[in-house]
Amino acid sequence: MPEPACPPAPPTGAASLAALADRCVQCGLCLPACPTYALDRIEAESPRGRIALARAWSQGRMAATPAGEAHLDHCLGCRACERACPAGVEYGTLLLAARAEQRQRRRPALRQRLLEALVARPRLLGALLGTYRRAHPLLPAAWRLLPRPPSPALRPVRSVPAAGARPRVAVFEGCVARAYEGPVRDALGRLCEALGVALVAPSAQTCCGSLHAHAGDTAGHARLAQRNLEAFAGSSQVITLASGCHEAIAAALPRDMAVDAFDYLHAHGGRLRFRPLHARVALHLPCTQRGAGGAAAMLALLARVPGLEVHRLDAGTGCCGAAGSRMLLDPVRAAAHRQPLLDRIQRLEPDRVLSANIGCRLHLDLGAGRRLEHPLELLAAQLATD
Repeated sequence: MPEPACPPAPPTGAASLAALADRCVQCGLCLPACPTYALDRIEAESPRGRIALARAWSQGRMAATPAGEAHLDHCLGCRACERACPAGVEYGTLLLAARAEQRQRRRPALRQRLLEALVARPRLLGALLGTYRRAHPLLPAAWRLLPRPPSPALRPVRSVPAAGARPRVAVFEGCVARAYEGPVRDALGRLCEALGVALVAPSAQTCCGSLHAHAGDTAGHARLAQRNLEAFAGSSQVITLASGCHEAIAAALPRDMAVDAFDYLHAHGGRLRFRPLHARVALHLPCTQRGAGGAAAMLALLARVPGLEVHRLDAGTGCCGAAGSRMLLDPVRAAAHRQPLLDRIQRLEPDRVLSANIGCRLHLDLGAGRRLEHPLELLAAQLATD
């Protein structure tokens, strides 16, 4: 079995956390990029404030309090501060290490534990979301925590390789995305079919583990990474659809095995042609897409659709506030982060709204009252087949 590209868990312990924190020079250049600082305007809701808290707790210089723990909870993990930092602070790694220590001193909330258990069991989650889809029209508004899942895909991705000489690549389906992204996988299948490539979906794959890692559950994250490593052992390349899953899958698999769908299509899709579409679209760039790649390739592919007018949603800090489980665990704050983007959508009055990350689409969908699309759906719909 090949080794994964990098360790599935962040470094833990006071020495490791302190070494990460010591790179912060407290300059404050990260503050304008931070969504939580923009919302609250207090130091403890800034990256450098959280770094100072995490270092003090780890070294035993200060006792953790419920108020301090809440400041760590509020971080969305968008890592915009990391891109703005002139000192190269690895804030994402530091955050995971701080949350791992936090989990040792404080038991996670029941809702968090239930979410972790469900996403690690994609088939059970899929069955529950199927029931939710059927019951959705009858539920009171307060119980509609997620948009209604679409009907099951008419052309599911094959779970076993098809016979024939066409090249085959695997696709990562994820957990909640299995129920919500059937149309997206169908779109990817049509685009790959135009390239002469067949998609397969190994049935043993599971959740990427990002939700566990960001809640400090390093052991759970490592177990899921190992299961995905084994599930994709027979694959030469694995395409990811959700930018929020890509980094975790890339870390779990051998180096360069995981590839973002847009990067794959842009690299191999020179002969893809698209029909004109005279429409205005609002495009949300998820924080994970800005940090993990795929954005440039996506924009280049959309630019190949004649007549398409693309407006990037960059209101506020650009972060929608979904942050994995935060939209369910802290919906009031998540909605506050989302509101500038909703206001921008209302002003633009676009024909379609696009986002490449499943969590962002679900969160924005709830607020906007309209279905958001994955950009691949638009590209597949405009694919010229003659």
